[in-house]
Amino acid sequence: MTQGTRPRYQIVRGLRMPMGFPASGLETAGQFIPTEGDVFVASYPKCGTTWLQYIVYLLVRQRGLGADESLTAAFPHLEEVGAAAAADQPRPRLIKTHLTFDATPLSPEARYLFIARNPFDCAVSFFHHTRGFPRHYDFADGSFDDFFACFVRGEVDFGDYFDHLLSWYGAAGRSNVWLLTYESLRADTASMIRRIADFIGAASRASMDDAEQLQRILDETSLAAMRRDPQRWPSA
Repeated sequence: MTQGTRPRYQIVRGLRMPMGFPASGLETAGQFIPTEGDVFVASYPKCGTTWLQYIVYLLVRQRGLGADESLTAAFPHLEEVGAAAAADQPRPRLIKTHLTFDATPLSPEARYLFIARNPFDCAVSFFHHTRGFPRHYDFADGSFDDFFACFVRGEVDFGDYFDHLLSWYGAAGRSNVWLLTYESLRADTASMIRRIADFIGAASRASMDDAEQLQRILDETSLAAMRRDPQRWPSA
C-alpha cells in the first residue's frame, strides 16, 4: 500500500486525529474536571456514539434540540473542543469522548456510558466516514481494502479498535461505568432507554414513568428522524 492510498491524519501526542481538529483540544482534554451529574458518552468512532448521545441528551435535558441548535454544540466532543469549552457547558455537563478509559478524565461522581459495536460493522462505517470528509482525511477516492489494512493495524483515528475496547472493558466493574453495545440498543431500544435512564439518575428515571415521554424519545432518535436534518449531528 503506497502512501497515497492511506487516509491522512495529524499526530497529536502520539494519537492520530482528523486534520480538521485543533491540536489544543486533545492537548487540554485531560485538564477537564468532571463533577457530580456529568455524563460521558464514550466510544471508539462509528459505534453508535451519536445515537446514544441524543438519547442521553433527551433524558437529561427533558427536551429536544431547538431549531437553531445542534448536538455538536450541546454535547461537545472533548478532544475537539478542549477542557475549557467542555467545562463551560450547562450542568450537568454532557461530554462525548473517543479516548481510552485511562486517558478519559475520571470522577466517581460522574457517569460513563461506553458503547461498543461489532468491529467489522464499525470498520465499514468508519471507511464511509473517512471517505466522506476529504478535508479531514484526503481519502475521498480511497478503497475499503486500503482503509481496512490501516484499521487492523490501528493506524486510524484514535488508534487500535481492540486496545480501545479492552481499556473500557477493564473498567466494567465500576459502579459509575456501564458498557453497552450498539446491537443491544437496536434489538430492544425501549428497554435500553429505560436502563440508560436508570443508570443516569433520578430525574431521567422519573421521565420513564410516562409512556408518552418514552415514545417521544423513541420517535425523535429514530434513524428516519435523525436523517431528516443531518447538519445537527456530530461528524466524528
